[in-house]
Amino acid sequence: MKITDVIVHPIAADHPHTTWTAHEPFARAYMTLVEIRTDQGVTGYGEIASGPQPIVVDMLKLIRPAVIGMDPNGHAEIWQRLMSITVPRPGGIGDWDGLPSPLPRHLRPQFMAAMAGIDFALWDIKGKAVNLPVFRLLGGTRTDVFCYAVGGMYQNKGDNLECVDELLGYVKKGFKAVKLKSGALSLKDEVRRVRAVREAIGPDIQFMVDCNAAYDVTAGIEYANAIAPYDITWFEEPLHWYLQPQDYVRLAAGSPIPLAHGERELTRFTARDFIDSGAIRYLQFDSVRFGGFTEGLRVAAYAEQKGVLIQPHSWPHLHAHIASAFGDACYGAECVPDHGQHPIHHQIYKAGAYYKDGRVHLTEAPGFGLDIDWKAVKRLAA
Repeated sequence: MKITDVIVHPIAADHPHTTWTAHEPFARAYMTLVEIRTDQGVTGYGEIASGPQPIVVDMLKLIRPAVIGMDPNGHAEIWQRLMSITVPRPGGIGDWDGLPSPLPRHLRPQFMAAMAGIDFALWDIKGKAVNLPVFRLLGGTRTDVFCYAVGGMYQNKGDNLECVDELLGYVKKGFKAVKLKSGALSLKDEVRRVRAVREAIGPDIQFMVDCNAAYDVTAGIEYANAIAPYDITWFEEPLHWYLQPQDYVRLAAGSPIPLAHGERELTRFTARDFIDSGAIRYLQFDSVRFGGFTEGLRVAAYAEQKGVLIQPHSWPHLHAHIASAFGDACYGAECVPDHGQHPIHHQIYKAGAYYKDGRVHLTEAPGFGLDIDWKAVKRLAA
């Protein structure tokens, strides 16, 4: 089998209204759908969650000639060939070795995002070629995976207690675990939000907080101790983007709540350093943003060896396949039940993994099991 074409579908959709994490606004959603065709009529689809979208699309155009003619089953070979574009190599200046010149360093995140779309499409092809879902290719047997619901985005300049009814609503829909966005307000106001949610959902629901890198070490320790009485399962993305594994070690020593981290890491190598630090209890690598399914599997395997729980970040219709394959070494999957926060996925996919009773259910459809509504893709074209 040979790759004959790579087709890129940039998609965008407005959120119903602007919401915020502690770090950034969400007014418009972007997704880049990657289609890979082969000479045997098998077509695979991957998606990219990172941006800026125009730059990611440019990176995909750069990648396309490098993979045409390659065997799509050779995902590791293709991954390494693409990764070699990001570094100096013998004969690499100009295009002397048949590949693009070494990538300028400021484009690395967008290139790793483009690789993710390619790589997911390859795994989709792999499953379709043998008529198996990806989780079964990996040895997984679980067709339903534990799932938690995330909510509590900031909506206005008021008290932001809308989160209470939202998260309680998810519990009423069957979720046994919920996660609250936090970190944007004063410590007093954040404790008030956490307390109100815990009182609403009761003592038997697992409860996490996600602060989107809001704190330095000292403030993170203060925050963790202030909310610890409300039985918090994990404290996610606690520290500013520039702080490193050793800073997480300091935070972990002063925090009564286990730490979760990993969604902003570009490769398995930085994820490895956080795992090796001993500070992280939950590893949240996001292979739809960076590196692809192949890199996500590498991170998951290393985390399992080190006794760190695997918790892939978001995109449960894809990451639930990892959760199934790794069984008890994986906490579960993350989902956003509010369709307004994921306005693209709920429009373009007609089949695939679905939520019911607080779990993600996988189907026996081959590959990732996604059935694309091409009319919706055309309607949402960016």
